[in-house]
Amino acid sequence: MLQQILVAVDGSGRSREMANMLMALPSFEGTQVSVLHVIPLAASSEGLTEYRLAGERILEKEANSLRLAKGVTLTKMLKEGEPKDVVCQVAAELKPDLLIMGSRGMGRLQAILANSVSQYVFQLASSPMLLVKDDIYIKAIRRVMVSVDGSPAADFALALTAKLLQGSKDTEIQLLRVVKQGDETDTAETDSILNEASAQLQRLGIAVKKVLRRGEIGREICQAAEENNVGLLVVGSADRRPSIARGLPDLDRLLGSSLSDFVRVNAPCPVLLARTDEG
Repeated sequence: MLQQILVAVDGSGRSREMANMLMALPSFEGTQVSVLHVIPLAASSEGLTEYRLAGERILEKEANSLRLAKGVTLTKMLKEGEPKDVVCQVAAELKPDLLIMGSRGMGRLQAILANSVSQYVFQLASSPMLLVKDDIYIKAIRRVMVSVDGSPAADFALALTAKLLQGSKDTEIQLLRVVKQGDETDTAETDSILNEASAQLQRLGIAVKKVLRRGEIGREICQAAEENNVGLLVVGSADRRPSIARGLPDLDRLLGSSLSDFVRVNAPCPVLLARTDEG
């Protein structure tokens, strides 16, 4: 079962809407849910008072609109400061099993120029992070797709998904394996990675569907999620940054090629990035 959930809200309702879908899962019973809203620092005391009053209204509305699962303890947190820094700070203090927040779904360079909060937190937070884009329709959690490839990050993503869905009778995990174009040696029934992952889930009593696709991995993941009408996509996101560099911009990720960056921007559904530290 999950113990600590952090929901960062900005008034748009997207992260709260996704949290409500997840609250229907048995794994959310008895959790501690912290709802966080951050008000920016104002240049004057009068401006800060206005921001605080508006922030209190947003926090109350978002918290009161949560359909809490059985035994859930709710904490409301109103903080002042730079939103992206405060979210990272609170996440570091709480160490939540899951961090949920909204996203505008911008590409990496556009997000950097726009000073995107979700992009910054995506780069620096260590907790598994569920990003909910503003322009997608949020479905009930019936089908969850997990990308598997045998890596530690993918294994962690699978374990986290099993933890989320364990005890739920109306959900299915779709295991997605993407191989290179032209590799015709395996099928969904013979691929060893799919079979091993499927066996793990079946031992837990979780319904499984295996999907094997060929092509460019990021595009195939997003297309498979759309074609299978999944409500949540889970991708392992390896964290290559050593702890000493957590306060520094990760230019390799921000400007280079990143599977998790491509998926978070292009996926047709909310994306859970199950981050691990390979170091």
